[in-house]
Amino acid sequence: MSLEKLYEFLHWSMHPDDENARRRFEKIVRVFSSLIEDGIIESKEKIAILDLAAGTGIAGVALSQAFSDEGVKVELTAVDLREKDLHFVNEWIRAYGVKNIRTNTVVADIRELHRYFEESRYDIAILWGLTMPHFDPFDTVKIFANVSYVLKEDGFFLVEESDRVFNILYRTGYKDFLVETKTEDYTLISVHEGYNLKRGMFKRTYYKLPGFEKIAEEEHRLWDIAGILGIGSIFFKEFKLITKGQHGVLGVSDVLVFKNPRKNLPLNEFLEG
Repeated sequence: MSLEKLYEFLHWSMHPDDENARRRFEKIVRVFSSLIEDGIIESKEKIAILDLAAGTGIAGVALSQAFSDEGVKVELTAVDLREKDLHFVNEWIRAYGVKNIRTNTVVADIRELHRYFEESRYDIAILWGLTMPHFDPFDTVKIFANVSYVLKEDGFFLVEESDRVFNILYRTGYKDFLVETKTEDYTLISVHEGYNLKRGMFKRTYYKLPGFEKIAEEEHRLWDIAGILGIGSIFFKEFKLITKGQHGVLGVSDVLVFKNPRKNLPLNEFLEG
């Protein structure tokens, strides 16, 4: 049972032929454009972008669009373990007529970027779309170490995330039984199956109704923003939190901005962990 199969039933808005996804794309462009305009992320004549856990490349192409609008030449590399989704990257580019862009797709684990990419190769890396629950704290250390490795000394790492400790554990309350998606044809539910104390991961099993067909078993980490910022501060000299209230674009969550990776750290000791 794969994560790819689960995503087929969750109906996330990721594909360029989906009207909701196109609206989402335009919102992401607005956030990136404001970050560039405000000088939070810096523009150059040429920018090399690494889109991590990219899916269909919706965020990577959105960032490329924001830079393209400023006349910047962009090299976009989209990385994901789901090869099927990566085929949509160029469709996003065609859908919005993004100019001055060269693309590449790589099927890879973002915890092992050093195996696929040169050191100090990229200007910006992004991890967009509320992806962090897939990774435990040990994975997260590897991700930040690998991102630090592939970024240039003045590089940026942008993460879109939500504080699930506050929003789920406090505001809503953790649910043993949860309706994840409901369509005219089926309902997808998830059921609590346990908690890994050492890794800090909740295990849930997903079923499709009617019929109670088992779709996937997944583990999730309910991250808080401070925890991610704290780990990131080990590997980056500067960090900044742009809350959704600050950027003001409904439908985009908080943005964590990390700048200037600590190249003086013994990164090799963290890369594989």
